Amino acid sequence: MILELHIHSKFSPDSLMRPDKIIKAARDMGLNGIAVTDHDTIKGGLSAQKVNRDRDFSVIVGCEIKSDCGDIIGLFLQEEIRSRCNMEVIDEMRDQGGVVVLPHPFRGHRLSEEMVSAVHGIETFNSRTGRGENHLAEELRMRHKKAAVAGSDAHFYSEIGLARTVIEACEPEQLRAMILKGKTAVLDGRPSHLYLQDCSQLIKAVKLGRYSAIPGLMAGASARYLLRY
Repeated sequence: MILELHIHSKFSPDSLMRPDKIIKAARDMGLNGIAVTDHDTIKGGLSAQKVNRDRDFSVIVGCEIKSDCGDIIGLFLQEEIRSRCNMEVIDEMRDQGGVVVLPHPFRGHRLSEEMVSAVHGIETFNSRTGRGENHLAEELRMRHKKAAVAGSDAHFYSEIGLARTVIEACEPEQLRAMILKGKTAVLDGRPSHLYLQDCSQLIKAVKLGRYSAIPGLMAGASARYLLRY
């Protein structure tokens, strides 16, 4: 199976992607399944699961919680995560049988041995994270003997499939079992254009009514777009 395990839909404040179109884009990219991991909610994953009509395509319900020590991803969730304290978030995810992944650990985290030890997997490739930080994430994974996960952190359709987790299996539950056992999936990944990060922050500013930030974000996105080559 070829899976994309870090996608944000319109239920995140910084994305406009529709769950049905996410599935179409993922299938067009040759993926066999996705995890929708919206910021602080499982609504996108539940919506994508509901609209999925392809029995051969898997949708994993997840979310990316902004905890007091950085983002934490839960996969295979059934209920919303209420806490924002890092260890309580992990406990909530575990209590409902979820798989806990530490995304982009060297971008916006205050890491602790307790936190790293408690997760099941570490995102060792994130398309929106620099090569150096991804390399440090791989070193962290190897040091703690955790499963490796790749995610594009997609906020736009063009980013879907930039990072892939490839497993020798035909069911998403087998991915769950591999991560829980600390087995490493084979990874493949390409970086996202930096201007897309500015664009997602621009979307966030509009959706949250932070209009004073819009001119600066537009200027930054335009400059990065012109310099993308």
